[in-house]
Amino acid sequence: MVTAALDLDLQPLDGDARPLREWLTTFPLVAVVLDPFTHESAWILDSSKRILDHFAEADCRVCWILTCSADDGHRFLGPYADDTLAFADPDRVVARSLGVEVAPAFLLIRQDGAVVAKAESWDPETWRDVADAVATMTEWSRPTIPSAGDPVPYSGTSIDA
Repeated sequence: MVTAALDLDLQPLDGDARPLREWLTTFPLVAVVLDPFTHESAWILDSSKRILDHFAEADCRVCWILTCSADDGHRFLGPYADDTLAFADPDRVVARSLGVEVAPAFLLIRQDGAVVAKAESWDPETWRDVADAVATMTEWSRPTIPSAGDPVPYSGTSIDA
């Protein structure tokens, strides 16, 4: 299990950077990590938005972590940037510290910074496992994964590429 440094800064697309510990004070983070410069991350955008929306009212904080600048993040997410918290990680420091090697990725990060569930690439079974961990931790319902319109499973791309 990877544990991220709690003093690691997370930079919202709009707003001031704050340490990870401040984003975790009340609830765990449920994050989707995407690389806006790859087709693989674009293919899962709508599906991951559906999953994040499912947990938006649960006792967790849903977010995107985008391996790009804030401006590129706004362009990639479009109107989704207005609906869901999004962080810019142009140097990929946050993604790496969370143990992410391949995007897209889906993570559950506990208040102590521990990544307690992680899925990389688009594999509905492993994403369902992360969603189950979120649902169990938050006592919330589980989204249907995969759902109609979701892509077929595929490998993601290295965040170091």
